Amino acid sequence: MSQSTILHLFGWDKKFVPPFIVFVREHFDDAEHRYIIYGQVNDSPLPAGPNVIHYPSLLKNLPALLAQIRAAKKVILHGLFSSHLFYALALQPWALKKCYWTIWGGDLYIHNKEFKDRRDRKNEWFRRFVISRLGHFITHIEGDYKLAQQWYSAKGQWHECFTYSSNLYKDYQLQPKAHGTINIQVGNSADPSNNHLEMLEKLKAFEDQAIRIYVPLSYGDLEYAKKIISYGIENFGENFIPLTEFMPFEKYLDLLAKIDIAIFNHKRQQGIGNITTLLGLEKKVYIRSDVTPWTFFNDIGVTIFDLDHFNTSPIDPEVSKKNQTIISSFFSEKNLMKQLEEIFS
Repeated sequence: MSQSTILHLFGWDKKFVPPFIVFVREHFDDAEHRYIIYGQVNDSPLPAGPNVIHYPSLLKNLPALLAQIRAAKKVILHGLFSSHLFYALALQPWALKKCYWTIWGGDLYIHNKEFKDRRDRKNEWFRRFVISRLGHFITHIEGDYKLAQQWYSAKGQWHECFTYSSNLYKDYQLQPKAHGTINIQVGNSADPSNNHLEMLEKLKAFEDQAIRIYVPLSYGDLEYAKKIISYGIENFGENFIPLTEFMPFEKYLDLLAKIDIAIFNHKRQQGIGNITTLLGLEKKVYIRSDVTPWTFFNDIGVTIFDLDHFNTSPIDPEVSKKNQTIISSFFSEKNLMKQLEEIFS
């Protein structure tokens, strides 16, 4: 591997890894990039190519990994979840200045979990050691970079970039579906971090307004999903529609066409792709005002609504159109290419 190579380190995720590699190959010189994908790959094939390497185990491939990091011009860390990756990075602290952490969200907010034993505390020590020495941070949400500074004494440079083609604005041209109810989407998965019960409790005050509640629960914690379904049916009857089956894309677009309001009650940065999609479709979106995306959307001029002041009134068409224009510009292919070019060059 030449010193001009940009090394990408990915934990396997079929939603992000293959499309990212395809995007780089389409718009940049692929010869300058090398991709190491680590962990089990069992749900779809790896991207092909001589510059794609698979390490089923980072620990078993540690000498090779250290050599790859040492030789690379830049190292882009796509998510920092693996404790073994932290150990590898800590073994070469002199290389951390050329490392770029693409913050995914959950990898940052590990800071807030309860550390139950000595192993957890040891892993957190290594996280702090590495993150405080990283040269660069990649995220389009500056608030997450500021949290890395606050929690882990991060000193590296922030690069504004949304990184993945899955975040690109898509002009779906939905045909509005006539409906006589106020259709509300709550959350984006069966993950307890959606805090469904808290939001459903709040919605009980609006039962007399002909609301219909759609709750995506097709992936995540299935036992948690059962609890949400039981509560929803008990309190809202046939106006509670749990979405428990994976939807073909066309059917999913049909659903979005009739959604009026979307609610995301996450207490941290999460579900950004879903939120930006709905904003791009001119929907009224509510999030908490104490999470980092709140500041991000306000900074780029998008009107997003505070869950503490929830109501079912429709969004002003001029406001929704302005949101759509801003989202389509910021999350454009042109902007992504520009952001990545600044990182790669």
